[in-house]
Formats: sequence, structure tokens, C-alpha cells
Amino acid sequence: MTDREVMQQALSLAQKAKGLTSPNPCVGAVVVKDGKIIGKGFHRAAGCAHAEVEAIEDAGLATKDATIYVTLEPCNHFGKTPPCTHKIIKAGIKKVVIGCKDPNPTVCGGGIQYLQDNGIEVICGVLEKEAKILIEEFIWYIQNDNKPFVILKCASTLDGRTATSTGDSKWITNEKSREHAHQIRHEVDAILVGSGTLHADNPSLTSRLKGVEAKDPVRIILDTHLNIKEDAKVLTQNSNARTIIVTGPDISEDKKALLERQGAHILKVPLKEERLDLNELMIKLGQISILSLLIEGGSVVAGSVLAAGIVNKVMFFLAPKFLGSSDGMPVFEGHGPELIKDAFELNNIKVTQFDNDILVQGYLK
Repeated sequence: MTDREVMQQALSLAQKAKGLTSPNPCVGAVVVKDGKIIGKGFHRAAGCAHAEVEAIEDAGLATKDATIYVTLEPCNHFGKTPPCTHKIIKAGIKKVVIGCKDPNPTVCGGGIQYLQDNGIEVICGVLEKEAKILIEEFIWYIQNDNKPFVILKCASTLDGRTATSTGDSKWITNEKSREHAHQIRHEVDAILVGSGTLHADNPSLTSRLKGVEAKDPVRIILDTHLNIKEDAKVLTQNSNARTIIVTGPDISEDKKALLERQGAHILKVPLKEERLDLNELMIKLGQISILSLLIEGGSVVAGSVLAAGIVNKVMFFLAPKFLGSSDGMPVFEGHGPELIKDAFELNNIKVTQFDNDILVQGYLK
């Protein structure tokens, strides 16, 4: 087995807990000795054993002179659990192969240095790109003043319509595309829509996966004037995730109190040009440990978040159908650039096919 092959297994292990470890990153580890895998592990949830600990304990007493592969640099500090570097040294492991360094500038390289100071060989950067993508929201949050990593999800016909002129939109994409979208909901900390989507569709904003106990994201509703109906699904359904209603400074205190009695959390943010200040919202969400945010709002919200410059990643589903007219609802509303050279452009493109649907995803600068 090559280093890349074993690291790929470690990445696959880490992926199992994607969405369950926040505010920690998901991490996988594999212990190898004499060319054979003797231990596997992954970080299952915040407060639980780290991946290295799970893998070493899975290997038992056979870890002396073994090699451990871990997707993220082992920690070298005391938190809810002891440092993984201490566990590695005590296990008699002679070599550590790492996917990527710890993104925190204050600790980056500290685990590697400690291991090397204790006579352990360290190789770093094996499948580094894949390791960083796996924890991209954690890296962004740590390195950008604790602001969430924002994913904008869109879905349209080939002629760029999200609904017909009557508002009918079910279903533009196919079942496999929708299932993948629910997987992303499961993986992120929170999902955001506007009040327009809420009133038009009354969505649940939950995660529904076949054969898997999915985690619901925190539900965030942009509702400037607190017009949400008291019987909205996001307020009445059975879900362990909370609902946050983001509103402006001037609202009915009676309505606020009523919604709070229903379990909703009301978050006030200032207005900017008569709309909720989305950049201020990102700061507030970061303060409550929202590391990743999926935006599924309608065309007004989609246009607004792009204009505000808060989007990191775009997931654009294209269905092989078109309305063939100009009266359908567009993907984005608002005032766009006047020149093509100023258009929003994606980088690091990945294209995936779900039956006949195509998902184009990439990153905004």
C-alpha cells in the first residue's frame, strides 16, 4: 500500500463523521504495520476521542514501530481530551504521515515539531488538497475572524429558471440531486432561507437521508419585519435543531415574545439600505459557533448574498429541461454587473452528474 492509498482510507473514515464533529474538524486515522492495517479510527463528535486515539486503541498492543496516517496534524495541547501527540509517543509509533497541518496559526506545526523532537519521523502533505477540502469550513472559520464558511446552493432549468410564472417549482431537479442536497444539509451547521421562501413553500429545512439517521442543521430565517406565521413548520415540527429568526431592530415585542415561547431564538441585526446587514449577521453567527452555512433561499436572497460578498462556495444544479420563455422566475434578483468582465466567476471547478442532472461547484474569490 502506498502512502496515498492509506491516506485515502483515512479521509474516507473522516468523512463518516462530516457534520457531526462541529466545532471540531472531522479527522480520520489509520495505523499500519508491516504493510498491513492494524487499526482504524475517526473523530465521532466534539468531546469524543480523537481519530488517532481511536485508531491506536483499535490496534491494541501491536503499535510499537508502526506508522499512523492521520488527515490532520495531531494536536499538541490539552482541550477536552489530552494531546494526541502524547498518545502517539506512548504507543511506540515510529512514523506519522499527515494530510495537512493544523490551520490555526497559533498551533500550526506545533504537533509536528513535538513529534520530531521526540524522535518520530513525520511526513506531511499527503493528499493535502483533499484533506483541506474535507475541513474547508473549519479552515475558513479559524483563519477569517470566526466567520462561517458560506455555501450557496442553486437549482435551475437550462434557461436559468427556478420556477414557472405561476411559482411552480416541484421538481426541477431529480431525486438523486435532492438526496445529495440533503446530505449537504446533514454536513453543515446551519441552513438559511428568506421569508419569501418560507411563506411560499413552508419548508421543513430538515435533513432526510435514506437508511441514515441524519442531523438537522440549525434553521435560520431572514425575516426583517417578523412576519413569520405561528404555524410554520420550522416552528412546529419535531426536530432537535433550533430555529433562529433574523430580524431588524424595529419589530413587535409581543410577536417576539410569542415566537420565543414557541422555542424560536430571535436574533436582531441592523439594517443596511433597508435590508438585513448580512455581513453583520455572519459575525453574529460565528459568535455562536456556526462554522458552515448553507443558503437555499430564493432569488432575492441569492442575489443579496452574492452582492454582500459573503459566499465562499457555489453548488449549482442544472436540470436538462427548459421553459423556453422569459416569464419564469430567475435564479437571482437584484442589480448585477454591467460588464461581463465583472461577472462572478468560479474557480477550482468540480462537475458531478446525478442521472441526467449536472452539479457544477466551485469557489468565489
